[in-house]
Amino acid sequence: MEPRLLPLGDAAAIVRFGAAIDPALNARAQAFCAALAAAPPRGLHEWAPAFASVTLWYDPDALPFAELESLCRRLALAPPAPCSGEIHDLPFCAEADFAPDLADVAQANGLSPADWLQAFAKITFDVAMLGFLPGFAYLGGLPKFLDAPRLATPRKNVPERSVAIADGMCAAYPQSSPGGWRLIGRTPTKLFDAQAEKPTLFAPGDRVRWRLIGRDEFFAQERTWRG
Repeated sequence: MEPRLLPLGDAAAIVRFGAAIDPALNARAQAFCAALAAAPPRGLHEWAPAFASVTLWYDPDALPFAELESLCRRLALAPPAPCSGEIHDLPFCAEADFAPDLADVAQANGLSPADWLQAFAKITFDVAMLGFLPGFAYLGGLPKFLDAPRLATPRKNVPERSVAIADGMCAAYPQSSPGGWRLIGRTPTKLFDAQAEKPTLFAPGDRVRWRLIGRDEFFAQERTWRG
């Protein structure tokens, strides 16, 4: 599918590479962003990738839509580059109330909780995009034999830093919020800080691995930033 540039008002547009959650489409979106970052055109203020698209914010006086369209056609041909994002090796605890859905998810896949966690800890996830909440990263790469659908009725409150899976994805909630993903653990790592120079821990193109820890280590690591 050829990429399409669609207007979003008079100072924003979206480059759409497809309409599916697909690693190949996400790779094209990431390559497009990398090409923009290598040589930002005059009049383009900001861009943000999604699963299969990139949203652009621009100054139409400095960069008319027709010129932006021509630029996007050219940059959309950029080949997917090797992943150059940061690799995050993050701890998480799957004990007791930190993982209320773990037993059900494991049983549905014919595994014990211990075997499910062992397989989960071997996965390297790709950060496909940010959304839903500030710092909420959609991590692609969960295999079908560990997967589960979203809850039929979302929880009214998911504790902050809960690690969750659903529909082939993994995520960690940066803040407490409603949510329908299956909770399989919690990380002691701070995921979002609005006062920091870099507020979000993750960025599209990063990779994430989860490392299982015990409850004592969880609270010890949490105290390092809580004070």
